[in-house]
Amino acid sequence: MVSDTDRRRSAVDLPYLCAVLCAALAAVVGWTDLILVVPGWVLPHWVVAGFLLLPAAAAGRVLLRRRPAPDRAGWKWAVLALSALAALAGTAFGGLGDLWAEYRVLEPAGPDGCRAVVRETAFLMGGSGDLYAAKGMGLAFRSSSWMTDDGIRPVAAGRYELRWGPDDGALTLHGREGDPVQPALHEVDCR
Repeated sequence: MVSDTDRRRSAVDLPYLCAVLCAALAAVVGWTDLILVVPGWVLPHWVVAGFLLLPAAAAGRVLLRRRPAPDRAGWKWAVLALSALAALAGTAFGGLGDLWAEYRVLEPAGPDGCRAVVRETAFLMGGSGDLYAAKGMGLAFRSSSWMTDDGIRPVAAGRYELRWGPDDGALTLHGREGDPVQPALHEVDCR
């Protein structure tokens, strides 16, 4: 027979489990280079992690209401606090790293809806870019990167070519005279 205490513990453990899982997932996502591509939007990893923190915060609030203060001092609360702090740090550092970044979904789409997504950033005399290959709508990880001189952004300047073959594509980036892009050729593969 299940007692009232056991019922209350199981009711409290579900929000705890939700809070820890969402915070841990947000921590993992917050420290990656993952992006989420949806029609018309590119959501960087730190935005996705921030969205994952919302249910963690709601579940944590439910827990705080249900538990008396002396019951909040165990190892479970330490796990929740550490995962939430790791997620907040990843979200904050990711947001700071994207202060000057621009994301673009390049046209045209490739075979089977494969899309080339670019993140470009420049600061002072240097620049960099990352290429992601996303199949339609969904998650994508960085597949290649490049560096530029004098803070140029070749994709933003329209100095690129995107060509598709039957299975994959090739992105060629062009710098300016004396300001090369290294490397200039990148494979776009959604497989």
